[in-house]
Parts: sequence; structure tokens; C-alpha cells
Amino acid sequence: MKKLFSIFFIALFAFVSAQDNDSKETANRFFYELTFKPRKDSAKLEKVIMALDIVKNRSIYRDFTAVGQDSILKVQIEAMQKAGVFKDISKSFKMPKFSEKIVKTYPDMKMQYIDRIASGFTPMNIGYNETVKFDWKISNEKAKIGAYNAQKATTEFGGKKWTAWFSPDLPFQDGPYKFSGLPGLIVKIEDEGKNYSWVLQGNKKVPNWQELTEMEKMSNVGLKVTEMPREKFEKTFNEFKKDPFATARPMMTQEIMSKTIPGMDGTIGDMMKKQEKMYKDFFNANDNPIEPPYEKLKVGNVEKVGKEN
Repeated sequence: MKKLFSIFFIALFAFVSAQDNDSKETANRFFYELTFKPRKDSAKLEKVIMALDIVKNRSIYRDFTAVGQDSILKVQIEAMQKAGVFKDISKSFKMPKFSEKIVKTYPDMKMQYIDRIASGFTPMNIGYNETVKFDWKISNEKAKIGAYNAQKATTEFGGKKWTAWFSPDLPFQDGPYKFSGLPGLIVKIEDEGKNYSWVLQGNKKVPNWQELTEMEKMSNVGLKVTEMPREKFEKTFNEFKKDPFATARPMMTQEIMSKTIPGMDGTIGDMMKKQEKMYKDFFNANDNPIEPPYEKLKVGNVEKVGKEN
């Protein structure tokens, strides 16, 4: 999961001047509609647009919600900085459904899974590295998927059977989430139980592409990632999910909690309660992960695909 953006961090970092990296890169951005079951025991399906940005030496997969709101957010941030007055812009943007970012490097397809936690009041990126080698079985079956000529392939991953359709017309051995390794871009992939299904909806060129969103620039988190083994990553992230303010709470005196920030309703204590509820609602909204925890990948009938670096 994430780029889970903290309203509380917005209040603290709104006037931090973040570096604006002028990018000379052009990205091929592929838009996937992801249809998924957020809960294992529910027939309800949800949809979200995910983006796969491919630049010359890597790809970045993430929820497009935050990226798509960048221009609106940038205007509002610049207006606040110009006026020197903070405003609550939390109602101006929509929260993403997924918070993770997955970066694959070319040509070795080494992968980094990244999410965000808080260390005190400072957001930080944590991640683990993995090389995932899929055992694809390519079929002779062909079909038209949207506008693309595609060919069928199957594999097993995360304890599930997956059917993919790839298009040799799109010369990228990549796809959504961690999937890769076929002789053409994956234009559709879904598991046998249809818990997760990605379908390519279109693509475009993005000149002067930048990896960081406006929210990331504002929070000053940057691209630095604290790397750790996957088991430690999952333990650290699960602890954050249980108590997002565990590292910040000891710093909060009653005096600080009772203070207000101009432009915001309520006290800092009120903001923390609101933020804590937002985190819990976000994390509780999905109990049907794409793949099981790392520990379960190593036991029972679930075969781990690839190996951890």
C-alpha cells in the first residue's frame, strides 16, 4: 500500500520549500483499471486507476489518485506560500486506495517495494528489495484486449493462479504490480478467484516527468528509502498500522496538544485524532492482500516466487 498522505504532515510541512527537480526524462505512462475485492468475505468490488510509468532505466507503479491531483494541489500550495497563510486543503483531494510504490529497474528487473510510515513527526520511506522470477507458461491463445493484440500466459504467484494477456506490440517486459518477464507489456492480468484484475485502459507520453508528487515534495520526504529485509519491513509497517502516532505521541505535551494552527479547525490534538481515524479507516478498508505475508510464503503449500536480496 501507499502514498498515504497525512493531513497532519500537511499542516507541519506546508511551508517547507522542497526542491523542485527539473526533470529531462519523458515517461511512457500506462493506465490500468484495477478491479478488486477489498474484503475476503464480500462480493463487493471496487475500482481504481493505477499508473505504470516507464522511463529509460526503470518503471514506477502506484495509485494514480495522488498523481492525477498534482496540478490542482500545486496551485493551492503556491497560493498558500504566496499569501503566507495556511489553509486546510484536506477536502481538496481524494485519498488513494493503495499506498505502495513499486520500482523495477531495467534490465535486471530488480524490484523495490516502498511504503511510508512516520518517525516522530517526520514521514519516511521504508522498503524491501526483491528479485521475482515468474515461471510463465505461454499459450498459443490470442485475443484482442481493448485496442491491443494480446497473447495468453499463466503463472502462480503469492499462492494464487494468474492468467495474463501480454501484447508484443508494446515492447516492454513489464506490467502492473510486481508482474513482469513476458515478451510484451501485460495488458490484462487477474487471479483465478478474480480478487484482483488489472486491465490496460490507455497510455500517453509524459514530458518533463517527475517521480515525486507535489505532496511528497511538500512533506520533504524525497526519494530516500530506508531498506530492510522483507520480514522486518512487514513487522515495521504492521506496527505503524496498529498505532500510527506511537513515535510522535511521547513528544506531545498537553500544551502542544491544545495549540491551534491558523487555517485549521480545532487543536493539534483534534487533528491527531482525525488523522488517526483516517489511518485506521484506510488500513481497515482492505483485508484481502494481493499476496500473503512473507512468513506464509515460506511455509505450507504456498511457494515463494523469486528470492529476497
